[in-house]
Amino acid sequence: METTDRQRTLPLSLFVFALFYGGMVCIAGVLGNKQVGLGPLAVEAGIFAFLLLVVTSSAVAELHGATWANRLVRIGFVPLIVSLLLSLLVYALPASAEMRADRPEALAAIEGILFSTWRIWIGGIIAYGISQTLNVTIFGALKGREGSKLLWFRSAVAGVLSQIVDTVVFVAIAFYGEFPIGGLLVGQMLAKVVLSALLVPPLIYVAVALGRRLDRV
Repeated sequence: METTDRQRTLPLSLFVFALFYGGMVCIAGVLGNKQVGLGPLAVEAGIFAFLLLVVTSSAVAELHGATWANRLVRIGFVPLIVSLLLSLLVYALPASAEMRADRPEALAAIEGILFSTWRIWIGGIIAYGISQTLNVTIFGALKGREGSKLLWFRSAVAGVLSQIVDTVVFVAIAFYGEFPIGGLLVGQMLAKVVLSALLVPPLIYVAVALGRRLDRV
């Protein structure tokens, strides 16, 4: 039987969330170059983009199932890796004579953002894949046990556990052997757990409501 155009069309929410997800994957690495202070907590700013990745993949799992959410996570490797390769390319290309002469401070700052050690790049890619897949898996498993209720609880548990794993994997790959990582692990883990518990539950309700509204359109 011939497939109709209607059957081939993706839900609008899935299309919008996929675009948003790809953008957050790319910007997370840029934001991670700054560490911000939130009261007594110090955390790299990329956490905000990663929490939005958690929210988006969880919303897709809620609306369209864990299979689609896992596809979204896997497809997210494409913009992530391409953005890293483009960063390497731009870093390798020589700056213009005008920029070298007139804006050396800006050139140094930009190159500092573009360039990271190979361990940081590899750590970021592996941590992304493991933590986001874990988030979808936990979220889907909890939904399978209790149905559509307790959305805030499922999102909080999945978000907190996935961010703990993300911290351990990334810090271990990127910095183990360079310096003692115990203090960094504890500090980053505490900050990410607090932010995940506070921000993910309300944001997931917003994302799911937005997705349902888009699909009605």
